[in-house]
Amino acid sequence: MIEGATPASELRATVIRDFAKSELFDRTFQEGMDMVEETAGYLDGSGRQESKLLSRNAALAYAAESMRLTTRLMQVASWLLVQRAVREGDMAPESACDDRYRLGAEEVCRNAPPHEDLPSGLLVLLDRSERLYERVRHLDRRMYVEDGESEAPNPVASHMDRLRTAFGG
Repeated sequence: MIEGATPASELRATVIRDFAKSELFDRTFQEGMDMVEETAGYLDGSGRQESKLLSRNAALAYAAESMRLTTRLMQVASWLLVQRAVREGDMAPESACDDRYRLGAEEVCRNAPPHEDLPSGLLVLLDRSERLYERVRHLDRRMYVEDGESEAPNPVASHMDRLRTAFGG
């Protein structure tokens, strides 16, 4: 046991390390980075051309939604890069728990119904990025929620703590 670490924090570090080494992480990382690249290509290419054909209101909605899309993907990419740093040993799992490394900008990234007159290419990217953000948000909550926060406590950690207490560990 690391000095000053609780059984729950050690379990959390193990969960973080295990995830960073998992196939799920590999797939999620690849999907996130591919989507960042695809989105940049769209916004700099065909999306730019499509936006020039929009009405004034739709063009404003396009600008707002493309900013939301970019913010969402940058949040996901940042979170994934932290997990990769843990995987490669460049960051301790305990450091990854710091709030500044958590998935953020929820008020910007979530639940904004897109304008109906937006180009289909942008709508597809908005939908895919929102689904990716929600999956990463779920992972973030499962891996990093501290005791006493609003999410339900981890039942495995709770049982492990009770076992350690019962057996003097």
